[in-house]
Amino acid sequence: MAQKKALFIPSNSSEIQEKFINYLMSDGKKSIARTVFRDMLKIIERKVQGAKDPREVFDLAIQNVMPNLEVRAKRMGGSVYQIPREVPPKRRLSLAIRWIVQSCRKSFGKPMSQRLADEILQASEMSGNAFKKREEVHRIAQANKAFAHLANY
Repeated sequence: MAQKKALFIPSNSSEIQEKFINYLMSDGKKSIARTVFRDMLKIIERKVQGAKDPREVFDLAIQNVMPNLEVRAKRMGGSVYQIPREVPPKRRLSLAIRWIVQSCRKSFGKPMSQRLADEILQASEMSGNAFKKREEVHRIAQANKAFAHLANY
């Protein structure tokens, strides 16, 4: 029986950070994505000026952007209902990372590491585009709470 290869994670990186780097990567250029991530951490470190560890700020930002609820479309009797559902933990992390990276890719004029650092700092303070996206998803889920009973069908 073949043994599974262990996932290589550098000693100074966590699993969440590696996942973030993978989402950040484009065209298979992981070394560039790592450089952008490292530069982002340096920028965050400069901006918080030793008040917090940049990795803690990064983790806090990811936690703040993770959605608790989302809506799923369900067709019943010719109508489509938006049914609020609780988000599984893996999907919560994926959505948070995706929203942060997407909001950074939309803006232009600065290097990607600078845009990421700004978005991470804003998300850690519960503001910014990614956090707004989370709030919008929660607001839609709350508005469709009346259809929650249809989740069982």
